[in-house]
Amino acid sequence: MTPPIRHAARAIALDEKDRVLLLHYDEGEGFWATPGGSLDEGETHETALRRELREELGVTDAELGPQLAERNQEHEVGGRTVRQVERYYLVRFATGTADLSRATQPDTIRSLRWWSVTELDMTDETVYPHGLGGLVAGLLSNGTPVRPVTLIS
Repeated sequence: MTPPIRHAARAIALDEKDRVLLLHYDEGEGFWATPGGSLDEGETHETALRRELREELGVTDAELGPQLAERNQEHEVGGRTVRQVERYYLVRFATGTADLSRATQPDTIRSLRWWSVTELDMTDETVYPHGLGGLVAGLLSNGTPVRPVTLIS
């Protein structure tokens, strides 16, 4: 049986030093991932991403940029398997803007951290999406891709 599709919008959030913001989730063995989440009924990806940034980080004035990547993956949400179709957008805001104490829906977020591309490439910790370091390195070296990059699950 084919799992239902769940659409999501996620942020490749960069600060003034071109570091990437990742959230540490306290699920399973724990993992780091980009901010964002599923679309509510009637939302566009951009509207959902602004809502998620506000709910997870208290960020209300992020500069949303173009879509950089997409990813399709199957995983469990609320005890059922879904096929999540994610769009990743470039977002910029200052380091001190994100504050978990202002989150209205922190879910299972344990902490946040800004990562350099080098740190992403060298870590042994689980980071989603896979290939994030290469995506950001390419963005910083070559600019926005002509078409969104497809990330491997």
